[in-house]
Amino acid sequence: MGKESNEHDQDVDLKINDSENDRLNISRVPIILWIILIYFDGIVFQNVSKTLPLQTILFSLVMMLHVLLYWHVRKILQYGSWTYFIIQAGIIFSSALLLPDSFPIVLVGLIPILIGQSIGIYYQIKKVVMIFFGFYLIFCLALVWRHDAENSVLFIALLILIVIVVAAYSVLFYRQVNARIRTQNFLNELELAHQKVEELTLANERQRMARDLHDTLAQGLAGLIMQMEAVDAHLTKGSSQRAHEIVQQSMSQARKALADSRRAIDNLRSKSASEVDFADAVREEAQRFTMATGIRTAVDIKIKSSVSRLLIEHGLHIISECLTNVAKHSHAKNVWINILDNQGMISMGVRDDGKGFNPDNIAKQAGHYGLIGIHERTRLLGGTIHINSTVQEGTSIKVEAPLLKET
Repeated sequence: MGKESNEHDQDVDLKINDSENDRLNISRVPIILWIILIYFDGIVFQNVSKTLPLQTILFSLVMMLHVLLYWHVRKILQYGSWTYFIIQAGIIFSSALLLPDSFPIVLVGLIPILIGQSIGIYYQIKKVVMIFFGFYLIFCLALVWRHDAENSVLFIALLILIVIVVAAYSVLFYRQVNARIRTQNFLNELELAHQKVEELTLANERQRMARDLHDTLAQGLAGLIMQMEAVDAHLTKGSSQRAHEIVQQSMSQARKALADSRRAIDNLRSKSASEVDFADAVREEAQRFTMATGIRTAVDIKIKSSVSRLLIEHGLHIISECLTNVAKHSHAKNVWINILDNQGMISMGVRDDGKGFNPDNIAKQAGHYGLIGIHERTRLLGGTIHINSTVQEGTSIKVEAPLLKET
């Protein structure tokens, strides 16, 4: 649990970091466009009043560094966000000092952008407010240092106004970015969930095919083998009449196995089930079992409610598998089949007086898939299975499941 929790926390941290990186990447383009606009405004305003070639070149280089820091903001933030803002602040004020006449324009133009970016980095009001007041204080001190008291009020008011506009735009912008990121993450998670559903669907279909093959071909062939062994035994004893009767039964059993196989193939193509009466189908199965094995079979069916197609399909296979196991392993002389419904539940039981077995050992042996199939079908019905077996005293298998009505 601790390891899974740590892995989950790491996944959450990775998602948060990815979201932050996406926000910063998307915001780089509008920020750089605004910086370019302030750059040209600063150069034009300075050169109109007084041309300073060397300062202009240095200003251009500093602004290029300023843009590079914005472009590689993710890498720099690894060394600390406050380090990033201190470096950017130093660049802004240094570039403003290079062009004296454009000093207020550069500061008023670049400081709000850096404050707006802090919203995307921190997304916390306290830290954004701290950055704003820090820049505001430095801006006021710079104006006092420049002895520009005449225009100080105007520039301070203009700075606050632009900060408000940029902050409002940044909040709306990052909200849209976050919504887009959440939508993309949701689509990615939905795609992963869809892939898992497909994988589970394929696994369920493989299990279904395995059950159908076992319950049609395997059981049909097993029944034919037992009948052929009976024919061989009667022919050895010279009882040709009885052998002929069993051959006729074998032919009927082979036709049934073929029909069951075709029905299984049809069910794989379309999930429709045949309209059959459950009680009559169980009685027919018991009759075929008795004719093929000679084991006396008593059937007691008391069903007052309608039976769903799903219950008919799996119930018949469960009964058939139980009888097949009796014929192959139990050496029983009598079998009792009991089916009844009570308060929305159906109970299906098959009991014999054979030699018994150990259910735990049989289930673990390779090639013994009958009990596995019974367990799987019981699970699909939402029911429970009880297996009681005692050596030399017989076996009882009882399945209880909800009696689902047809819709």
